[in-house]
Amino acid sequence: MAKSTVAIRVAVVSLTVFFLLVTVTARVFPIHISNIYDTSNYGFLQIDNGLARTPQMGYLIFNSSSLFLINSSVILEAFNFQEKKEANLMVNLQIFANYLLFELDVYFTILDRWSTWNFFACNINETVIKETADALISTGLASLGYNYVNIDDCWSRLTRNLKGEMVPDPKTFPSGIKALADYVHSKGLKLGVYSDAGAFTCQVRPGSLFHEKNDAELWASWGIDYLKYDNCFNLGLPPQKRYPPMRDALNATGRTIFYALCEWGVDDPALWAGKIGNSWRTTEDINDTWASMKTIADINNKWASYAGPGGWNDPDMLEVGNGGMNYHEYKGHFSIWALMKATHNYAPLIIGCDVRNITAEALEILSNKDVIAVDQDPLGVQGRRVYASGPDGCQQVWAGPLSENRLAMVLWNRCSKAATITAKWGAIGLEPSVSVSVRDLWKHEVVSENTVGSFTARVDAHGCEMYILTPQRASRASI
Repeated sequence: MAKSTVAIRVAVVSLTVFFLLVTVTARVFPIHISNIYDTSNYGFLQIDNGLARTPQMGYLIFNSSSLFLINSSVILEAFNFQEKKEANLMVNLQIFANYLLFELDVYFTILDRWSTWNFFACNINETVIKETADALISTGLASLGYNYVNIDDCWSRLTRNLKGEMVPDPKTFPSGIKALADYVHSKGLKLGVYSDAGAFTCQVRPGSLFHEKNDAELWASWGIDYLKYDNCFNLGLPPQKRYPPMRDALNATGRTIFYALCEWGVDDPALWAGKIGNSWRTTEDINDTWASMKTIADINNKWASYAGPGGWNDPDMLEVGNGGMNYHEYKGHFSIWALMKATHNYAPLIIGCDVRNITAEALEILSNKDVIAVDQDPLGVQGRRVYASGPDGCQQVWAGPLSENRLAMVLWNRCSKAATITAKWGAIGLEPSVSVSVRDLWKHEVVSENTVGSFTARVDAHGCEMYILTPQRASRASI
């Protein structure tokens, strides 16, 4: 038998054992969380730029009652390996194995972001960016994972130079973007820039359409870590044609650059962007109002089954701290965005306020470690609305599965008066007989033990309560 054939068989057996271990491990708690948290539309392999090495395994862990045993024929069929030569097969098996590894340093060190647009719009300069980087450190937000400092529109000059290159605005960024990137990197943070898949940006600066290769190489030479790619002045060309060239250009640089498509959800990017970028805007721009935030949450919710590690739905950045909503509304905003994984690792919760002058109230909300942990849970399944009652469905239950067979749940009261909201186990996908402990993520304490069948709480008007439900461990004899 040829050595290559033996190696292939060893690799296939190893992968089979891996899946068996995952499946058996999933049965530590002998409960069943139902398939209301469907992830079947999530693309198994996303863009290969180093940012999508963990496939979503919710379908394995949470369908534990029907033990899923993957074998070599399943692996081969999944990759169409029957049509490939043995040499290519070995390479692809190695790629497949690599995508199965949890890269914990990725999950827990490169998490959340800050962006200029919501508060500053075009009133930006290098001093603001440096001071914001300093403020992320001094407030402790960087230590919680808010590690990206993203410059939105208006950083560049109105025209390209004679070489056809983008040029930083000499009035607002006189030291250049590379010097700014060096400063941000010296703080242990990362820097993002903005461009547009059109002839111009939304503020009529040079766009990158037909300049993808040169622009990507320039940004990589500056040390850029993130690109927000907008949709203005797009010449009427379909986004499915305009966005892939930048993906290819970014990958060709050899630098890991997060690629965030900002197509506004016009052409339902959840249906096609998983093979192009690391996140995609599902909605129009958010604004700092209760009405806007609710609307965007509802739109993003319907695309939940398309999201997963390496490819995330993006409901736009957080407005917490900008002053247009009250404390209860901002708390709900932050909780729902975290539950929806608001693009999770590499592209999650984006702060949109002036961090240099952040209020104590806003800092309290944005610093909630328990809520951030839900956003960053390694299972990577987007939570969703599972039940609504009351006038116009304003008393809502949102939930989503977490690793270790836990469940995150938000009771969200969108009514104008305080209300009592009950989550029944059947609605959130638990078997009625399951006993759980309930931890309140805003009180940071366990508020109920051995709870069976349902959980009820009083919720303020326009407020929310957020919990993690942990099933009680079964004895080994019962497994």
